[in-house]
Amino acid sequence: MRRLWKILGLACFAGVAATGVVIARAERRRRAYTPDEVRTRLRERHAESGEGTP
Repeated sequence: MRRLWKILGLACFAGVAATGVVIARAERRRRAYTPDEVRTRLRERHAESGEGTP
């Protein structure tokens, strides 16, 4: 029974570590944009949504 808990604990630790890696990658990608790139992308998404001014 102890071995099962040990394996389960290691699996949980690996899952938490993997989740942290995914979050760190996403944050790095998000911070890689310059303010001008962010502004341009937001304007493009707004225009695509069809909610532009008449």
